[in-house]
Parts: sequence; structure tokens; C-alpha cells
Amino acid sequence: MINCRVGLIALLSLALLGAPERASLAPEPPDVGPPKVTGPQEVEVVAVLIDQRTQQPTVLLQGKRDKRSLSMAIGLAEATGIAVPLQGATPPRPLTHDLFLTLFGRLKVALSRVVITDLREDIYYATIYLAANGGEMQLDARPSDAIALAIRAKVPVLVEDRVFEKTSTRPPRGGPSI
Repeated sequence: MINCRVGLIALLSLALLGAPERASLAPEPPDVGPPKVTGPQEVEVVAVLIDQRTQQPTVLLQGKRDKRSLSMAIGLAEATGIAVPLQGATPPRPLTHDLFLTLFGRLKVALSRVVITDLREDIYYATIYLAANGGEMQLDARPSDAIALAIRAKVPVLVEDRVFEKTSTRPPRGGPSI
């Protein structure tokens, strides 16, 4: 009789509360989001400014994908080379970067992108990618020159993830890191 009552109570409970679905009895799968995007990410050249602590010209870059930022100390001439096109100014005579882009154009070579590839011993490294005759060439460059060319040519500036990671772990320093 008691077993019958327990069975009846269980049956009524299932009827009132609803039977659990088979899926709800299974353990929850781990929360798996989309895969993390890695590799170089495009950055915006936000500004050229003077670091108040070191009084050194600095270029500020911010990732478009994840909003990480990095600042690179640069020299005064390099700051001018980046700041002039950022401000939309046209100097009365071409600066060195303007001259190079004119030369590229006359030689039928196009700048396609620049990538800041590494940070080693407080020195940043970059590669310039050029397209010519259906092929691609890569040139080693100082990041400040690469950025100045990219802004003028209106091509992407990219930064490798490892550069952001190394920048976030390094102590601040005073001199140019071009």
C-alpha cells in the first residue's frame, strides 16, 4: 500500500511539474564560444604625442579587433613624418615618405600593408609589403617609417599579437624604440 502511495505521489508530481526532458538530465556541455582570433590585427594610428614622463615623441596605436593599445617612443623627425599626414597637412615640398610613394607609383609598385612584427630588446620591427608585377615583396623597415608610409598610402597597419603581449609586460623606458 505504501509503495502504491509513493508511486502515485511520484506520478502526480510528474504530471504537475512536468517530466524532465532527456536533455536536461544530461550534464551541461562546456560553454564553448567562437574560436579566439589570433594573428596580426589592424590598428588605428590614434595620435602622435609627447610622453609627459619622458618628454619623448610617441605614436599611439589601438587594435581594431580587441582595442588593445601600444605606444612606441619615436624620434622627432619620425613623429613629424607620421603627424603631418595624420593631420591632413600637405607640406610645400615632399617629405621623404612622400618621395618614396611617388617613386613607388612611377615604378608601378604599390604598398599593400605594413606589419609591426616583433619587439626584441626594446626595439620594434616591421615589414612593408609591396605588390609589383603580380608578385609580392617584403622589406624590413623601422615601424615609424612603415607607419608614415601606410598613412600616406591609406593601407592597413597591422600589429602581431606577440607585440601587444610583449608590450603589456615590458617596463616603461625613455628612449626611442623605432
